[in-house]
Amino acid sequence: MDAGFDWNAIQRSLPYLFREGMTFTVTLTLLAMSGGIVFGTALAMMRLGPYRWLSAIAGGYVDLMRSVPLVLVIFWFFFLVPYIGGWLTRSNQPIQVGAFTSALVTFIMFEAAYYCEIMRAGIQSIPRGQVWSGYALGLNYWQTMGQIVLPQAFRNMLPVLLTQTIVLFQDTSLVYVISATDFLGAAAKIANRDYRLVEMYTFAAVVYFIISYGLSTLVKSLQNRIAIIR
Repeated sequence: MDAGFDWNAIQRSLPYLFREGMTFTVTLTLLAMSGGIVFGTALAMMRLGPYRWLSAIAGGYVDLMRSVPLVLVIFWFFFLVPYIGGWLTRSNQPIQVGAFTSALVTFIMFEAAYYCEIMRAGIQSIPRGQVWSGYALGLNYWQTMGQIVLPQAFRNMLPVLLTQTIVLFQDTSLVYVISATDFLGAAAKIANRDYRLVEMYTFAAVVYFIISYGLSTLVKSLQNRIAIIR
């Protein structure tokens, strides 16, 4: 191992880091965010709905996911998803599921619990009179939520949703436990191959900081704009 900080080691690795690693990380983050918000919103509506059994199921799911370490959930889904897929397709053998698919299912299911609580708070922040107005217009519970309450709740909760997405972006680095090549995983492979741990891990930390700080600045800007609107 050569002494000193080798900038060329970083430069040589840029195509692989961003083509393979960052593409995996960004794609996983965006898809998990979209799926998590959709599933989380459905869970929030179930928790606040008039049916106690639905509320109990949603509440139990949220409590379970929020009480288990993410890395453990990643392991669970990595080993269980092939068997669940085989059961759904009535196959005698587990289906072949890649690391990306397994990670995507994991993050959607896990993050939905957190997005659920965010959306539940957003829904409850809307004045009750808005709901009664929807009922007065002849809308049912789901129509009132979809057409009146949720649009306002999304606007109120947008900064918090983005903050949770920043956490999600950082948490994607945990997919290394199933040998998936995300951005940090790609940096680790190069570091171990070329014996340039300091360079690769320092560069990865800088990239994560720049992206996370940039998104945090956006969140603050949105918070100020929403405060002005109110």
